[in-house]
Formats: sequence, structure tokens, C-alpha cells
Amino acid sequence: MPQLPPRPPLYRQGGRVYRIDSCAPQRAAVAAGKIKFHALTHGHYPGARLAPAVLPGVTSLGHWDAWGAQDWGLEDHRNEGIEIVFLETGRMPFVVDGRTFALQPGDLTITRPWQLHRLGDPHIGPGRLHWLILDVGVRRPSQSWRWPSWLVLEPADLLELTDKLRLNEHPVWRSTPELAHSFAELAGCVERHGRARIVSCLTVHLNHLLLNLLTALRAQCRRADAKLITRRRTVDLFLRDLAGHPANLAEPWSVDALAAHCGMGVTQFAEHCRSLTNLNPIQYLIRCRLEYAAQRLRAEPRRAVTAIALDCGFRSSQYFATAFRRRFGCAPLAWRRAPQRGVK
Repeated sequence: MPQLPPRPPLYRQGGRVYRIDSCAPQRAAVAAGKIKFHALTHGHYPGARLAPAVLPGVTSLGHWDAWGAQDWGLEDHRNEGIEIVFLETGRMPFVVDGRTFALQPGDLTITRPWQLHRLGDPHIGPGRLHWLILDVGVRRPSQSWRWPSWLVLEPADLLELTDKLRLNEHPVWRSTPELAHSFAELAGCVERHGRARIVSCLTVHLNHLLLNLLTALRAQCRRADAKLITRRRTVDLFLRDLAGHPANLAEPWSVDALAAHCGMGVTQFAEHCRSLTNLNPIQYLIRCRLEYAAQRLRAEPRRAVTAIALDCGFRSSQYFATAFRRRFGCAPLAWRRAPQRGVK
């Protein structure tokens, strides 16, 4: 099956693009000797580098051992691939899409590229943890998955695995002895990286892992939900992310750029936007910018109104004042001085 070139990620937050997790706290913990760490990578994740032609799609594969109380945790992040994590021993706080789970030994987590998640709340716990991040060529729920060519599952099994991973977003599952064995075999391969036949061993055990994952998901089957992979949901997630992370609002968005960010044409994007918000895309964008500006005016009483307008994505202070008055019924300065009221 041919490999597709990587697609750009859908989401941005705090002025940064969600290509990969920076892993900065993890790197610092390794440097300080707080955890024992082994990993292989194709990207900018920490670990030994795989050759470009070796196991394409495996962006990170590894395990760590953390002993005793820890004073660090991973930041909220998204991955450029599906992430499968197995907690072999210990306990670990896990947060995904705002929900918190207390992982126990034998728990398995699965997150898709659009699911915001982190280990630690705020700190991780002691334990031995394994992970695989596998890029299947998607950044949005509605895209078709493209598995790497080294995966040799039968087409029917691969289709079933894809559907079970796409058509539900339940994040925490129970592992099985077979999955635990696969992760243990992969851990041994990672630690022996560079020796003869290790790539063959990695390939075999990765295939075994994904076959065992399919078996585990069959046994713990949850109802498939086709709504999770619609284009409408892709737009909904993007609009929520745009409103929830105002640092992105200052970008010079056009309707074409908004639609392209969701991987669809302008007409289709605009139809979904209208259906979800009762506004066209530019009206929605302006509304988000105005609501953020209203918050900033109160939070930064000494900052110039024009500076706040520019920070929120407006290119003209006069247009900002006109749009603000239309939205809130008063000028920006009057809003700042008036008794506080919520933004509706």
C-alpha cells in the first residue's frame, strides 16, 4: 500500500503548530536521571533515530521506567499519528479531551491525532510505561487512513481495525496478556537497536501488536459511531479549537484558508459553519475575535485599545470600534469602564 506524504496538522494552539509533542519535561527528566528511557524515532521525539526507509510511519516507539514520586508531567499535546500507550506497572493520571482517568496497571490508552491529551495531572506517577505513535496519514476525523506497507494484516482484518479505531474515541481500555507480551518484545528490540535482525524483529512484533490490539478491541467492543468521522465534525472540532485558543485569532484568516485548514472546499465548509453556528465563516471569526477583545479590555485596563484590537486579529482600529459597538452596544472604552458583565 503506497505511503502518502505527511499532511499538515489541523490544530494550532498558543501560536504553535501541533506537529509533535515537544517532550521538553520528559527530556529534562531523562537528563536529571528521574526516569530510565529507551525509544526509537523518525521525528523530533527523543530517542535513537531510525533510518528513513526503516518502518516508515513509526514516529515514536519506546518505554520508560519512573521510580518514586515525580515532579513533572507531559504538557497538553496532540500527536501526528495514533498513539497507543500501555501502563505495565504503577499508576498514572491521564487527561484526554478534558476528562481525567486514573490509569492502573494493565490499562491501555488510544488517542487519535485530534484528541488533546497529557500524562500527569500535573505530575506523572511511578511506573513502567510503553508507547507506539504510528502515523496513518490523517490529521482530521474525516480523512481516510493509510497504513504503512510493512503492515501485513489481511485486508478484512485491517479494515476492521481501522473502523474500530475511527468509529469510537473511547480513550482507555484494558490490555490483554498477548498485548503485554507484544510490548515486552518490542521493548527488548528497542533496547537492542543496532544489532543484527532487529528491524525484522521490530516488524514482526509491531504486526503482532496490532493484531493483538484488534483482538482486544473485539472483546471489548463498543458501539461504532459514524458521526465521529464526518466532515461536519471536522469543522466543529476546528471551530471549537479556534474559539478556545485565542492566540490563533490574530492570524490573517480568509475563508479559503479556513476551509483549506479543514481539508475541504469553501462552499462545503461554509455550509457546515452555518449549520453549526448560524453564522458564515467570517462572521464567526469576527465574533470570536470580538469576544476575546472584550475579555482583554477588562483584563488589561492599561493596554491601548488599538494594541488589543491588533492582537485579536483586527487590522483597523476604526473597523474594530464599529464592529465592537455593533456587537456589545457601546464603544470599547465604555465597555472597559462599565460595571463588569459577561460576554454573551
